[in-house]
Amino acid sequence: MNKSEKLTRAFIAIEFSDEVVKEIARVREEVEKIKFKGKLTELENLHLTLKFLGEIDDLMLEKVKERLKGIKFKEMELKLGEIGSFSIRGNPRIVWIKVEGESVWELQKKIDDALKDLFKPEERFMSHLTIARVKYVDDKKSFNERVKKIGVREIKFKVKGFKLKKSELRMLGPVYTDIESYKGE
Repeated sequence: MNKSEKLTRAFIAIEFSDEVVKEIARVREEVEKIKFKGKLTELENLHLTLKFLGEIDDLMLEKVKERLKGIKFKEMELKLGEIGSFSIRGNPRIVWIKVEGESVWELQKKIDDALKDLFKPEERFMSHLTIARVKYVDDKKSFNERVKKIGVREIKFKVKGFKLKKSELRMLGPVYTDIESYKGE
């Protein structure tokens, strides 16, 4: 690849219905009440990442598009689950909401299988959506306890497809653009 060739930072994701986004917005407001330094995920950027592809060239992007077209899957019903946080060495870093449903795991596996000779499979797929990125909290224990106490309505929602998306990192945060959409049966 020559240096002038541009790379696309790409990922494969599921997006959410308005009803789900509304519930996530309510939960985000509760998270915001807990003092922390960091950033809430913009509502328009909410998604469930099925596979992060990283920076890929145009040739690889075309191969990915072609492989994803061959994936057969049925429309699925998922639901919002519990809230929690991922920590690194005891420091909370990500606040997330679990996305539940056996079919999302099956779809993720089909994507991994379709791309297995191009990308390594996910080592530990976590079916979640990120609602906040935490840089610093004073009281780690209290922060985690308060996050866990936030109730999330178990909204069920239909997923009819997934998208191949482009991520552009900018000063004010990432901007996501659809590259291609893939529909279920």
